[in-house]
Amino acid sequence: MTDYQAPRRIGAVNWLGLWTLYLKEVQRFMAVATQTVAAPMVTTLLFLAVFTLALGRAVEVVNGVPFTQFLAPGLVMMAMVQNAFANTSSSLVSSKVQGNIVDILMPPLSPAELTVGIALGGTTRGLVVGATTLIGMRIFVPFGVHDLLFVLFYAVAASLMLALLGMIGGVWAEKFDHMAAVTNFVITPFAFLSGTFYSIQRLPDLFQTLAHINPFFYMIDGFRYGFTGVTDTTPLLGVAVMLGIDTVLALVCWRLFAAGYKLKA
Repeated sequence: MTDYQAPRRIGAVNWLGLWTLYLKEVQRFMAVATQTVAAPMVTTLLFLAVFTLALGRAVEVVNGVPFTQFLAPGLVMMAMVQNAFANTSSSLVSSKVQGNIVDILMPPLSPAELTVGIALGGTTRGLVVGATTLIGMRIFVPFGVHDLLFVLFYAVAASLMLALLGMIGGVWAEKFDHMAAVTNFVITPFAFLSGTFYSIQRLPDLFQTLAHINPFFYMIDGFRYGFTGVTDTTPLLGVAVMLGIDTVLALVCWRLFAAGYKLKA
C-alpha cells in the first residue's frame, strides 16, 4: 500500500516557483561570473581610461564637476543596463533556440510570476555589475555620494527597465542575430546618445529636445545626480519617467507571456 501525498497548495502566488525561477536566472550568470561580472567591470574601466587620457586635459570640468567624477556614474550606469538587458534577452533566446522554453512555461507559474522572476534576475545582474564596477572605479576616481536614495532608485529602476526590454526583445527574437540587431541598433545608440560622456547643455536646442525624449538620458542624469548633486533636468521628473516606463514595460511583458506570443507552438 503506497502512501498518498496530497498535492501542494500554491495559493494566490506561487512563491516557491517564483523564487526558484529567480534563483535559476541568478545562478545562470553567476556560474560564469568572470564573463558576466568581471568582464563588464574591466571594459568600463577601459572606457574611463580612454576618455580620461583623450579628453582629461581638454575638458577638465563639466557643470562644475571634475570630468572624471562626471564621467564615472554614466559609465557605471551604462554597464548596468547593458548587462541587465543581456541577461533576460539571452535567457529567453537561448531557451527558444535550444527548444527548452517549455521548462519555463510548463511549471505552474502565472504570466505575472514569469515576468517578475525573469525581470528580477536581470535586475540583479545589473546591480551586481554596477556594484562591482563602482568598487573598481573608486580606486581610480575619488567620488562621494550626494544622495544615496537617488543612487539606489535609479540603479534599480534602470536595471529593471532594461531587464524588461530584454524580455520583450527575447520573446520577439527567433535567433541570436535578431537579438544582436536590437542591441546594436537600439540599445547601444540610445545609451551612447544619452549624455553618458557629455552634458546635454552643450548641445544645440534641437538636440537637447531630442535628448529629453531619450529615456536613457533620465536614468543616467538621475544616477549622476545621486553622486554629484548636478543634473541637466529635474531629478523628480526622471523618477516619474522611470516609474511610468517600467510600469508600461512590465504590462507589455505580462501580456506577451499571457498570450504566449512566439513562445507556444
